[in-house]
Amino acid sequence: MNLHVSNDLLGAKDTEQQPKRGGMRFTLNGVLWSLQALFGFFFAGSGFGKVLLYDEALYAAAPRAVAWYAAVPQPLIVFIGVCEVLGGVGLILPAMAKVKPMLTPLAAAGLTLTMILAAGFHIVRGEYELVPANLLLGGVSAFITVGRGKLRPIAPEIITTSRALGSFVVLGALALLTFVPTWYTMTTVQF
Repeated sequence: MNLHVSNDLLGAKDTEQQPKRGGMRFTLNGVLWSLQALFGFFFAGSGFGKVLLYDEALYAAAPRAVAWYAAVPQPLIVFIGVCEVLGGVGLILPAMAKVKPMLTPLAAAGLTLTMILAAGFHIVRGEYELVPANLLLGGVSAFITVGRGKLRPIAPEIITTSRALGSFVVLGALALLTFVPTWYTMTTVQF
């Protein structure tokens, strides 16, 4: 497989026509879309697990699986979960539908702030092993913020039937691939 990294990945404009090469071509736009999809699904799924902790029985059992839940009030965990679900969906849908696409870098910025606060929380509690994950998630979210906010923003357009259907497909995929398995696991598996 022949890989070609485009100048577009670095934000530079091609001034001369490059010859077509076989293999995959990486662009900044492609990297951003890949990260948006991957991290959008991750944050939506992770957040949905926290939202389910509105249930008293699940909240009471949760600290056996995740120690820091015992140090945080139930409404705050649910609020964090709602923010993560909305942020995860916001990484994908506004840009995909091209309706209010500036919501995508705002969602990424919100997730970056969430991860910075989470890292600070874990440092204060001495849970240093959790900080690298917060930094990775926050760093990727910051990259998406800059990428979609400044480097490769998506122009707003009028919604089309195909983009609306694509958005419904993504929401369905989120439900089937993240929400349903998370709900099933949390409601049937004992911690």
